[in-house]
Amino acid sequence: MPDAFGGKEVGPILVLTPTGRDADSASELLEREAIPFRVLRNGRELDGALDETIGAVLVADEALLPADLLELHRRLEAQPAWSDLPFVVLTHGGSTARRALGELRLPEALGNVMFLERPLNALTLVSALRTALRARRRQRQVRDHLAERAAATEELTRSREELEHLVAERTRSLERAMEERKLTEAALARAQKMEAVGRLTGGIAHDFNNLLTAMVGSLELLQARVAHDPKAAHHADVAVQAADRGAKLTAQLLAFSRQQRLDLRPVDVNALVRNMDGLVPRAVGSGVEVRFALTTEGGWAVADPNQLELAILNLAINARDAMPGGGVLTIATGCVASDEPGPGTGEAITISVVDTGTGMSPEVLAHAFEPFYTTKGLGKGTGLGLAQVYGIARQSGGDVRIESEPGRGTTVSIVLPRVEQPSRRKVGAIVDDKAVIQPSDRRTRVPVLVIDDDPSVRETLVQGLEFDGFDVIEAADGRAGLTLLERGAPAALAVIDFAMPGMNGAEVARAVQRLRPGLPIIFASGYAETAALDRISGAVTLRKPFKIADLTRTIHHLLERQTQAAATPA
Repeated sequence: MPDAFGGKEVGPILVLTPTGRDADSASELLEREAIPFRVLRNGRELDGALDETIGAVLVADEALLPADLLELHRRLEAQPAWSDLPFVVLTHGGSTARRALGELRLPEALGNVMFLERPLNALTLVSALRTALRARRRQRQVRDHLAERAAATEELTRSREELEHLVAERTRSLERAMEERKLTEAALARAQKMEAVGRLTGGIAHDFNNLLTAMVGSLELLQARVAHDPKAAHHADVAVQAADRGAKLTAQLLAFSRQQRLDLRPVDVNALVRNMDGLVPRAVGSGVEVRFALTTEGGWAVADPNQLELAILNLAINARDAMPGGGVLTIATGCVASDEPGPGTGEAITISVVDTGTGMSPEVLAHAFEPFYTTKGLGKGTGLGLAQVYGIARQSGGDVRIESEPGRGTTVSIVLPRVEQPSRRKVGAIVDDKAVIQPSDRRTRVPVLVIDDDPSVRETLVQGLEFDGFDVIEAADGRAGLTLLERGAPAALAVIDFAMPGMNGAEVARAVQRLRPGLPIIFASGYAETAALDRISGAVTLRKPFKIADLTRTIHHLLERQTQAAATPA
């Protein structure tokens, strides 16, 4: 039957307080708290009552005689390796009582002991006893876990011995070759299936992003127009919330298909790793000792924090699998010189995952980052873990290094360019979940060019920008937009979709910058072709679906920056 803590019962608390009212007080308190207990009269009864079912012992110091302690110590020394019975000892205040208590040398005699000085506070006593029961429960969980591991090890050993006696060497070779062929065929089939499903999922998610962009923008305009009508405004708010849930769903689909753009931003690497000190030990299990060694220098790098955590966790699980008999897993951060080109400080932040496992041979090491390459048994690995870590690091402008020798463990290091700690948010896509579009009263209307092949998305963007006071020129594809600029159409900024027939957004943006050097550009996209977008100087990206308010805020920010740059002397 479960106890008050939600776990299995660990047995009663033994209460040995033979003098005064301590026994009665403790009994009343334990009954009130529904904690099972048994009252003893003397140390001899305590010695006879000790067994593995006891949860803890509450004892007064005056009840512990030196003669009884000697036998009690022998009993405690004979406990199984998993057991360390907790004692809560009630003591008296004053120097004389403390001196007498010190002469008993209770920590040496009892081992796992906690002292509470009288007079007692009920809350303190209950807290101490519950802590002792919780520790005892964990001990029993360790016992059960060790028993399960021992049984599994015994079963595995017996099965291996039977197999070795039943199968001849030539038969084993043939079966191994057939199994390898089967695994290769299965891996190929899985890869083809995942590729097909990923492409289908990514395409569907992209189409939904376009639909959601039109929905979110239209609902946003509707919110602004019905703000005076509480009922209509409520219905519009509910619709916006539903659209937001749809946006989260498409983000999950894009993540599955690996077509999601990373959310790159400055990350405090030490803080990110430090926050994983609870997750990693749970993921690798109790058989592996987890250590953290963080650099005292600290450091910031540009990365997607969620994906970086996922990469570290993947490496930790790989390290655990390389230590089937247990071992030490160390996650360390450091700072090294970097020769990678980029906007960083000339230094790199390293996140190293080090294990004391079996290591890799040079042949295995040469294929470690290849997708679907795995040395694990059937059903124990997809071969995508290191490949995914490599992809995350490269998309973040970094690299992955691996060092390993058979029998000497493995070190995998994610290397990211170091950047300065941000003092304020850099100019980019300005997103605010609570933003609401407002009609503009500006007298000077700024011309904006919108290029998007989806009519509903384009119409929504045009109406939203006009509502905010912009003059909008629209084009259904890249070539039409370029033709407008060639004919002299005014444009202070361009909003360009990425996935369009004919010319994609990156190609259109380069052509726009040749026609209008320095023209600010905002990409509107739900795809992940980040390399092509990131090479466009001065451009920022808004991920579909986005709010019209986010778009207009980003436009204002870019135009402000352009104005300030023009006013600053060279």
